[in-house]
Amino acid sequence: MHATIESSSDTAAREIATTRVFDAPRELVFDAWTSPEHVGQWWGPNGFTTTTHSMDVRPGGEWIFVMHGPDGTDYKNHIVYREVVRPDRIVYDHVSGPLFRATVIFEAEGQKTRIRMQMLFETAELRKKVAEEYGAVEGLEQTLNHLGEHVAKMADDEFVISREFDARRDLVFKAWTEPERLAQWWGPKGFTVKVANIDLRPGGMFHYGMVAPDGSEMWGKFIYREIVPPERMVFIVSFSDESGGTTRHPMAPTWPLEMLNTVTLTEHGDKTTLTLRSSAYAATEEERATFKAGHSSMQGGFTGTFDQLAAYLATA
Repeated sequence: MHATIESSSDTAAREIATTRVFDAPRELVFDAWTSPEHVGQWWGPNGFTTTTHSMDVRPGGEWIFVMHGPDGTDYKNHIVYREVVRPDRIVYDHVSGPLFRATVIFEAEGQKTRIRMQMLFETAELRKKVAEEYGAVEGLEQTLNHLGEHVAKMADDEFVISREFDARRDLVFKAWTEPERLAQWWGPKGFTVKVANIDLRPGGMFHYGMVAPDGSEMWGKFIYREIVPPERMVFIVSFSDESGGTTRHPMAPTWPLEMLNTVTLTEHGDKTTLTLRSSAYAATEEERATFKAGHSSMQGGFTGTFDQLAAYLATA
């Protein structure tokens, strides 16, 4: 059940509202709204650019940013989040003036996403002023046009793999989050995994080493951004070293330094569907191109890893 935007004859004169369908999955569109590395690439009307100084997307968190107009004028903005229900809705107050409350609803329509957005002002006079002096209605439509272009590019670049496992969701989640379980299946076939550290919280790190059949080692790490047991994990992935630093791919210098991964677990009776979505994070054009070219090798690598997970779950 999705949240609804309350609109009536009492609010119609005080609101700017619109609906738009985007050709991208809801999780991805929600990421575009809530990740600093994405929002700066599409936010604002034609000719504007955006610089984010801080962005903390949680109830009570703030987004402080500056919009740079085409004439060189800077517009300081301050947003306070009131509700964040991923991936359903965001409610925030624009507190730096003009004052309004925005409600953004994200509705899945297959692999597309319908967004319904309402900006509600305290008075009809303020709404009229914002529309006439700032061109807010046209500006909102232009901003959503930019969002559509950006999420289409994100969807084109994103790597996605799904697998159904013959195990309940809570067990699959434990297999991803408990060190002794992770060591039984994580990594490419033929590799031995040693877990150096796992700190399962936003900002915490999963740091691990992998020993190849020839005895050589490589290291990797996750930095967790969001953990919702037993449904979802969001984390930044990178190659690492024994001390937990961030390093380049040992055999591909133009591979993205970091990747944003989202693992979603959906339960169907005694079975669980796992969907992993991965995208290049804060990457250059060259890195994004290398990542996209590597999708087929990622498909093979994760297929082998998930084979090991399936075998582990069958005996867990």
